[in-house]
Amino acid sequence: MNSRRHFIKSTGLLAAASLFTPTEVLSQNLISEKGKIKPPALKAGDTVAITSPAGAVWDDTQVETFTTILKSFGFNVIHGKTLTEKFGYFAGTDELRSNELNELFADKTVKGIFCMKGGWGCARLLDKIDYTLIEKNPKVLIGFSDITALLIAITTKTGLITFHGPVGNSGWNDFTKSVFTNVTMTTNSFHFPENPSTENAPVIINPGKATGELVGGNLTVLSSLIGSGYLPDWKNKLLFLEEVKEEPYSIDRMLTQLKLSGILNSISGFVFGKFAKCLAEEPLKSFTFHEVLLQHIQPLGIPAFYGAMIGHIENKLTVPIGIKASMDAEKGTISLDENSVV
Repeated sequence: MNSRRHFIKSTGLLAAASLFTPTEVLSQNLISEKGKIKPPALKAGDTVAITSPAGAVWDDTQVETFTTILKSFGFNVIHGKTLTEKFGYFAGTDELRSNELNELFADKTVKGIFCMKGGWGCARLLDKIDYTLIEKNPKVLIGFSDITALLIAITTKTGLITFHGPVGNSGWNDFTKSVFTNVTMTTNSFHFPENPSTENAPVIINPGKATGELVGGNLTVLSSLIGSGYLPDWKNKLLFLEEVKEEPYSIDRMLTQLKLSGILNSISGFVFGKFAKCLAEEPLKSFTFHEVLLQHIQPLGIPAFYGAMIGHIENKLTVPIGIKASMDAEKGTISLDENSVV
C-alpha cells in the first residue's frame, strides 16, 4: 500500500488515482509470486508431523485416530505441542503456533506437515512465518478450511506447492486416501476421479474448457485476505472455492467482494466445490445458492461449474495449489497437467 501512495505522489497522479480499475488497484497490493517449487514426494518410512495452526483440539481421540491413519501409509508420526495447547479457541498463542510451523519446516527429518483441524487462526500467523526458511526447506503441507490462509500465502510468497486436502479430523475413506496418494506420493500428472456417488452431480454454470494454475480454498477465508498482500496475481488462474454453513446472502456478499477487487474478472475458469449446508434460514425471502452463483459467474462468460469434491464432504480431493491444470465445465472434471511433487 505504501508503494502505491509513493507511486501516486512521485508521479503527480494523485488526482487520477480514482481512475484505476479494480484489477489495477488490487495489483498494487500483491506480493510478487516466486518461481514454482515442488516438494519431495512422500513415501513410506518418512517422518511426518501433525500440527494445529488454527483451532484448539478438544478431543484427544481424534489425534490418536489420525495418527493411526498416517501410520497406515507407512509414515512415522510426531506430534506438535499445539495438539495439547489451549488458548481460548486457539491451539496455543499465535507465537507458539507460528514458531511450531517454522520449526517443522526447519526440521530436516520431517518430510510432511499435516494440519489437525481448521477453525480460525491461520491468518493471524501470516506475518510471523519465516517464508525464506520455508522456501529453502520445501515439504508437503496439507489442510483445508481455515488452513486456506496458510496455503495461499506460502505458495504466493515462496512458490512452494501446497495442498488443499483433508485435515486430521476429516473422514479419510478409501476414496480420499487414494486421491491423496496419487497427488502427494507419486510423481505423475493426475486426472481427478469423478464423484463415485450419482447424487449431487456437477452442475454447469458456463460450458467450456480452461487451463491455468489452481488456486483457491475456503471462500470466507480467501475473501478475508483481500488487500492483505498475501494473495497472488489472479490472471489466468483456475479459482476453486468451497464453503459450509453460510447462507446465500453471505455467499453473495463474499462473491461481490471478489468481483469488486478484480479477482473474478482476472481468472480463466471457476470451480465450486460442495457448499455444504448453505441454505437460507428463510427460503421465501432469499435467493437460492444456485441463483447467487448464476448472478455472479454466468456474466463472466468463463468455463465454470459447481459440485466438485472439494470441501467439507466425505469424498475429498487433495488439490495442489499452484499446479497447472485443465478443467472441462461441461463434464465437471479437473485434470492436473503436471506432477505436484518430485
